[in-house]
Amino acid sequence: QVQLVESGGGLVQAGGSLRLSCAASGRTFSSYAMGWFRQAPGKEREFVAGISWSGRRTYYADSVKGRFTISRDNAKNTVYLQMNSLKPEDTAVYYCATRPGEAYEYDYWGQGTQVTVSS
Repeated sequence: QVQLVESGGGLVQAGGSLRLSCAASGRTFSSYAMGWFRQAPGKEREFVAGISWSGRRTYYADSVKGRFTISRDNAKNTVYLQMNSLKPEDTAVYYCATRPGEAYEYDYWGQGTQVTVSS
């Protein structure tokens, strides 16, 4: 069974930084693409960033491009989201997800970690 466990969320002031981690188990991590999504109160879940199985290809939502960086360590079965220059509008529950490949839908999700950015 696939399990994804996020950590690293918290409260930070605007302009600050956080690094989220997502530890994966239950499938061959290095063979699967990973992604980060977020959901703010009253809003739909939205894509934040994605990374290929090798880490060579990364994708970002326009709203976070230049501020967030997704990366992965296949030896540790972990994907990261480095978030810099945080804004109050980045406040949301952040979820990691996995999919068999970049042409597939995300099929497993973590439980989420809260990120709150104060102004």
